[in-house]
This record gives sequence, C-alpha cells and structure tokens, in this order.
Amino acid sequence: MPTESPTILWSAFWLSYPVRYLLFCLPLLIYSSTSALAQNPATDTIVPAKGNIEGQLKEIRRRKIEWNRDSAGIEPRKLPGLDTTKYSRYGDLLTDDPEYTKKSKIWRPAAQVVVENVILNVMDRTVMHLEFAKTDFSTWKRTLNAGFPWNSGWEWDQDRFGNNFLSHPMMGSFYYSAARTNGYNFWQSFPIVFAGSYMWKIFGENGKPEREDLINTTVDGELLGEVEYRLSSNILDDRARGSERVFREIFAGLIDPIRGVNRLFDGKYKRHVNKEIYQKEPVNIALFAGVHSINNSTNALLSGHYDEMVNVQLNYGNPFEQRRIKPFDFFKFRAELNFGVGRKVVDNITGYGVLLGKSLRFGKLNTLIGGFQHYDYYDAKALELSTIAFGPGLINRLPLGKFSSLDLNLHLAFVPFAGSSVGPVTDTSFYRDYRFAYGWEGKVEAALNISKYGTLSLWYYHYFIHAFDNTGKDESPVNTLGNNMIGVLRTRLAVHVYKAVNIGIEQIVYWNDHRQAPYAPLHYTQTEQRLFIMLNWQDAQRRGNYYL
Repeated sequence: MPTESPTILWSAFWLSYPVRYLLFCLPLLIYSSTSALAQNPATDTIVPAKGNIEGQLKEIRRRKIEWNRDSAGIEPRKLPGLDTTKYSRYGDLLTDDPEYTKKSKIWRPAAQVVVENVILNVMDRTVMHLEFAKTDFSTWKRTLNAGFPWNSGWEWDQDRFGNNFLSHPMMGSFYYSAARTNGYNFWQSFPIVFAGSYMWKIFGENGKPEREDLINTTVDGELLGEVEYRLSSNILDDRARGSERVFREIFAGLIDPIRGVNRLFDGKYKRHVNKEIYQKEPVNIALFAGVHSINNSTNALLSGHYDEMVNVQLNYGNPFEQRRIKPFDFFKFRAELNFGVGRKVVDNITGYGVLLGKSLRFGKLNTLIGGFQHYDYYDAKALELSTIAFGPGLINRLPLGKFSSLDLNLHLAFVPFAGSSVGPVTDTSFYRDYRFAYGWEGKVEAALNISKYGTLSLWYYHYFIHAFDNTGKDESPVNTLGNNMIGVLRTRLAVHVYKAVNIGIEQIVYWNDHRQAPYAPLHYTQTEQRLFIMLNWQDAQRRGNYYL
C-alpha cells in the first residue's frame, strides 16, 4: 500500500497498536494468568442452587492452585477417570470445547473478510483521501489482469519499513481472527488469511499489486492472529458475571477486536455456563520500564542521550508438559517501545511459536524439541530488519536446585522472506530504504536463575540475509544487493528485590556487515545500555520462572 504524507498519523497509530493494546490490557491478563487458568473436570462446576456464584468460583480457583501447583517438568499424577483426549493432567482443556465453539459455514468468515476490506477501503478513500484507494471497475479489470504474484503484473513496492512489515501483518491478524473465531483451527484459517490479503491487493488498491504485502499479511498475520486469540482466551470466562464479566469482555475485545465483534453479534458476551470452555495455558509476564542510552558513533559507554523505554514479554504455555502439542500451545512474544527517538517508537517485536513438537525428559533435563515459526521485527536506529522464518528448535531446562535452574534455547531457521537495511537508517524516510531478501537465522537464549536472588541472561540472534534483485524505481545497484551478516547480542542481569519486583541492567550490541562484490565491505556497530525496573509475574499453578 503506497504511503503518502497524509498518512503519517494513521501509520503511527498502527505501528504502535500491537504494543499499546498489550500494555493497556496487561492488568487483566496478569489477573487471569495468576488466578483463573486451569480447571479440574471433576470439580470445576458451580451449583446455582448453592447461590453466591462468585464465592464458588473463588473456591474452585483456590483448590485448583493447591492441587496442581507444580514446577517446570514435574507433572501431577494422572487423575482417576481423567479423559486425556480432552484434558491435560492438570485438568486443563487441550482445545476449545467444540460444543461451544462450533465451526461456521465457510461463507461467514469469508463475508467478514469482505466487510473488513470494504471498511478499510472506504476509510482510506473518504477519511484519509488516499489516491491508491480510489478503485472502480476499470482498476479492478487492470489488477485482475496482473496474473499470479510472481508475474510481471506484480511488483515490489517502495513503502516505508513499518508499513510493510508491521501494519500489513496487523491487518492479516484481522483476517485470521475472522476464521479462528468462527471455529476454524490454525491450519484451516491460513487460506482465509491469504484470500483476504489477495482480495485487498486486487480490489482495495488501484496500482500494481505488491508481492511483499501478500506475503507479510498472510504469514505474519497468522502468527499475530493466533497470539491474539490465545491471549484473549485466557481473559475470557463465560462463567463470570457482573462487573468482572464486563471487564473481561472489554479487555479480550481490545486484544482481539474481531473476536469481540463476533461475540457481540453472536450473543456470547452474555452467555453463562458452569464450566470452562476455552483452552487456557499458563502465562508468565515480564514488564520492565526504564531508561536507555543509544551510544554515539564511537560507541563509548553511555555516550548517547537518555530516553525512556518500555518492554513486555510473554511466555505462554508450559513447554515441558507431556501432552499432544498443537500449533502455538507454547510461544514467546516480546515487544518494546522506545521514546524520544523520533518516529521509530516500536523498536522491536520478536517472537516464535511451536508448530509441532514433543516434550522429552532425560533424567533431570526437560526438553521440548519441535518445529517453530518466527517473527522478528527491528526498527531501530542501528538497522531495519524483519524476517519470516521456519525451523527446528530446542527448549531446555535443567534444575540446579530447589529454586535454581539453567535454561537454554536453540533455534535454526530458514528465512524465505525478509526486509533488511544495509546499515544505519534515517528517521524521516517515507519510502523504501531497505532491501527484500531471504536467508537463515540462528538463535541462542540462555538464562541462569540463581535461587531467589536473581537471573543472568544472554541472547544472541544471528541473521544471514541475501538480498535479491529488487532495485526497482530509480535505485542504485551499489550496496543494494549482496549479503548482510547481522548479529544482536543482549546480556541482562536482573536482581530480585521484593515479590515480583526486580531491578536490572542490560547491554545490547548490534553488528551489521554488508558485502557486495566488487565494492568495499561495510561494517556498522551500535551499542546500547539500559537500566530498568522489571515486574515479573508467573502462573500460580505451574511456576516456570521463564526469564528468556
């Protein structure tokens, strides 16, 4: 979608939306993750005749926490009469109850996707007055004749980085939600996301359809959409009543807006049941806020100006449960906002979710081995980088004592599509200052949790990115192709202070080496220091201490 100057405010809204709504909904998500997650099928039932429904729910939650309290990798024994096709050993639903989440006919999510695209087009035309949204039968005829996305009728566009790699995935998450909230699972929702994205490129815009929008909207949109669906499920509780029910519906709708609209139209917002009907997994939440210094060109310690930053990290699901694993039964998601740095407020969003896998145990070592989908987005001063990636990974935890452990996560993934700048980027460009590419990435994440004193963590993400020939409109081929070797090293020391409160320091180093024969290689380095207060909440039932 072409980006013009009248869209500055609109783009800024969408660029900050994922992190803003997550921070806004954080209090209820914390409440849900710490007090209202699991269920026991034999006892998790209220009795209306006994009255005081809220009191019964509180007692059920108290018993659940006492019965199922656990540490990573040590599961409760199998309960007598437990149906393991529906419930885990903790008594949690392994999937949404199909009786209450029935699959709709295909026309319903398809119609919702059409409505979403029509609303977006009308807003772009009438509110934003954007030229590209002025479509009619003549433009439809032209775009329909563009052929398949790899034909010459399609192109690589010149839009700014955030528009292509963040705004479009967010729109894709809306398409995904139209399918997911109508009873379709992860895999079944994918064609609907693709169809919604393809429809927009053909009927929502009047220029040549763009390949990268179709890719990012579909693939990253599905990932973000599933994250939103899982988090909103953890907040929703159709057993709740009164003000608690109202707030749950509102906050779940803010996290997953399309789900909120569907619940409103279907009357589910006022439905009352006496058992849990949604799959809910433990969520550990780390929120930290503080100041950071992005150093000047010499990279001297604390040589840059100081700005505020906020970071939120979610670890969803217990990777070490012995169970059948579905897509995104476990995922990690991290988002960060930086202030005082100009347009680049959304500094980075990174995350991955399991697509398939198996949990194993080797003595004291707990391991999840599986295939993962990754989404990495950096819009920092040092570089612009976004990748779609798929590959194998290992999630490991080795207990070192009653309260101490060593965590080590390893990933290697193929990157079929990416966007990458050659080096430092400006804050004012409204057009493409990066290259489309492919490659691979590797990730090492390690954390030493030392009893109740604190945690020492280290992350190293490495990206090998090869640009393909997409110079396009009036772009020089010099230093626009070739290979980028990008590294992001992050070390952190967090010291426990009181209950959920920690204080910490963090050092970040970015490397970017660019090589394109016959030109001289380019090398860029940027360092950054941070001082922050971190609040860490862990699920009350399955204590994970996931600081990674």
